[in-house]
Amino acid sequence: MTGNTERRVLLAKPRGYCAGVDRAVQAVEIALEKYGAPIYVRKQIVHNVHVVRTLEERGAIFVDETEEVPEGAIVVFSAHGVAPVVHEEAEGRSLRTIDATCPLVTKVHKEAVRFAAQGYDILLIGHEGHEEVIGTTGEAPDHIHLVDGPDDVANITVRDPEKVAWLSQTTLSVDETVATVEKLRERFPNLTDPPSDDICYATQNRQVAVKEMAAQAQFVIVVGSVNSSNSVRLVEVAKEHGADDARLVDYAEHIDPAWLEGVTTVGVTSGASVPDELVQDVLAWLYERGFGAAEEIESVPEHMRFSLPKELRRDLRITPV
Repeated sequence: MTGNTERRVLLAKPRGYCAGVDRAVQAVEIALEKYGAPIYVRKQIVHNVHVVRTLEERGAIFVDETEEVPEGAIVVFSAHGVAPVVHEEAEGRSLRTIDATCPLVTKVHKEAVRFAAQGYDILLIGHEGHEEVIGTTGEAPDHIHLVDGPDDVANITVRDPEKVAWLSQTTLSVDETVATVEKLRERFPNLTDPPSDDICYATQNRQVAVKEMAAQAQFVIVVGSVNSSNSVRLVEVAKEHGADDARLVDYAEHIDPAWLEGVTTVGVTSGASVPDELVQDVLAWLYERGFGAAEEIESVPEHMRFSLPKELRRDLRITPV
């Protein structure tokens, strides 16, 4: 069946790779080219099944803990960041490290260190067990209290209610974070804000784009992996802002045709760790089943770029790839 204009496809823009993900994936690719396989990566470099599989095929070895990396080997730290103890472990094993932590995550780490040095209790809004939360908490474990959404606010105990600050995981729902901060401020009227918004520009922009698109779409397909916090948030945002339903898929073949029965307008977007080739596969899948060519909806222009990790920049100046 060929595509037609009666069944519409709306395509969110911006979508897919953010600057931090692009930087982290490039770091592993360039390390493989320059130093050769294997290159070890602590945790998934970014939370996307396809990206991890592709890098594994090229010679990257993903490990959960630093102790799994052979002494003296090269290890890349993921975009989500690590606690200071991980750097210490790497040094103890004489590992050559490439720190691909997103600069926006590094900003949150520095804010945590500064607030802790000033004696604040830090309320970190985020999801328990997420690698970014673990890394940030490790910067000031005696000062940081995890707040997992508005309903968790009542459970917090602090030393001095007059000296409390909040930070957040960078990949949260903007709306839920605002609601959580409002609840926190009810309990702690003198709550100190971070110097700038912790939720990253890409997370915010993709949520804004989905809100606009979901208002016009009956069904939204979000390309992304289940362990990707920002991708999961996009599904939630789509449902909250007009779509009758939304689903998360890693690949086009994971789409169930039954989801689209009676649907005349479908929206498509992708999380910040998703290469656009996977989105194009979804568009092709829809076209083959009678949907028209995608109509792109751009809500926010996006031009952010980050330089490569300093360890790579240093070596590339000596011997360019």
